[in-house]
Amino acid sequence: MIDSINDILGYLLMVALAACGIWFTIRTKGFQFRMMKEMMRLLTDKPPVDDAGGESEKKGKRRQISSFQAFAVSVATRVGTGNLAGVATAIALGGPGAVFWMWVMALLGAATAFVEATLGQLYKRRNGDTFIGGPAYYITHGLHRKWMAYLFAVLISLTFGLSYNSIQSNTICSAMHEAFGWNTLTVGIVLASVSLFIVFGGIHRIARLSTMLVPVMAVGYFILVIVIMAMNITLIPSVFKVIISNAFGFGPAIGGAVGAAIIYGVKRGLFSNEAGAGSAPNVAATADVSHPVKQGLIQSLGVFTDTLLVCSCTAFIILISGIYEYTDINGIALVQTSLSSEIGAVGPIFIAIAILLFAFSSIVGNYYYGEVNIRFMTRSKTAMTIYRLFSAGIMVIFGAVASLDSVWTLGDICTALLTFCNLIAIIALGKYAFRLLEDYLDQKRNGVKNPTFCRSQLPDIQHELECWD
Repeated sequence: MIDSINDILGYLLMVALAACGIWFTIRTKGFQFRMMKEMMRLLTDKPPVDDAGGESEKKGKRRQISSFQAFAVSVATRVGTGNLAGVATAIALGGPGAVFWMWVMALLGAATAFVEATLGQLYKRRNGDTFIGGPAYYITHGLHRKWMAYLFAVLISLTFGLSYNSIQSNTICSAMHEAFGWNTLTVGIVLASVSLFIVFGGIHRIARLSTMLVPVMAVGYFILVIVIMAMNITLIPSVFKVIISNAFGFGPAIGGAVGAAIIYGVKRGLFSNEAGAGSAPNVAATADVSHPVKQGLIQSLGVFTDTLLVCSCTAFIILISGIYEYTDINGIALVQTSLSSEIGAVGPIFIAIAILLFAFSSIVGNYYYGEVNIRFMTRSKTAMTIYRLFSAGIMVIFGAVASLDSVWTLGDICTALLTFCNLIAIIALGKYAFRLLEDYLDQKRNGVKNPTFCRSQLPDIQHELECWD
């Protein structure tokens, strides 16, 4: 019964995401293909200058999150289990063609990510010396549907703070057991202890951790794959051939027909890059930028980084090895086995360390998505403490001992419900993201190097915007 519900939601989600991605790409005139240089430039964007003429962070008046830190936190949550175990599961169940559909979802999803992150910035609220925002806030102040905002807040807290954290923990513990023979429960308890220490430090501690871990883990993993591809350079054309042929049913389908490739490609693609799920806007809203579009562009870059770079790395490792054709191994164990066939016994150890960095940063980032929405629903310190204990503690330990299938199924169902709720909101409010993009481009065409936004530029909704004075 649960599997049937999961399959139905999967098909509906595939159609909804594809439709939204195509629509947003058309309305933004394919910005994700023509503004890549601007996305890269914005990673070094400095905080806005305050009224006194100095940078707010330097003055010590506010403790805002920079563009790069917001990018790092969002990538930290994106780059995790989905990039390793998720890709392996997609190939094992949907065949190599699933990789192609993950790429398609990334290209379309970049437009969806732009719209939701831009709206997150536009409708953000002040929260002491930081900002806070996300779908619950733009649903409340943009759509004026409080009940829908609460529904989203509950769903994202369950999905990221609880369900996804059990998936990340499950993958870490499985990888450690495979590489070192460590007891999964023991690893889970240690992981929960460290996670709790981090999350009780708030967004600034999470941002600092992500800023340190994300560049190291992504670059290290990328270098390893480049080396493996160089060692097997003659196999690269055949890897692309098997991906394309299986995507359209022109070759033998390892995990099923074309439908399976599409479904698992879309599912795992969404789990990996989160475009449309409404997660990234929560951290995008915390960034201190001069124009909402800046975070929209940066979050789009995060989708590319996640799927086109990191997920592709995992796919190439698995497909070059060819082991997926002759084994029933799934999840992170398939990645470790594939890598060991290329670089020997050090392979499983390397993957264990990589997934520890990937998934641990995801645990603390996922927790923050839930925190934002718990704060939206209540200011109770007791409620927040209970959530922290469950998100970074109990669910991490649960994931250490739960089965792979159960945690993934729960995660898929929660993701689908959450995404449907967010897509309804961004379709209704997307027109404001389009207007902001046009304003940003007009300023750039007029020679403005650092475009700025003031809420008076949107007079029809300026009364709904708390920031952007």
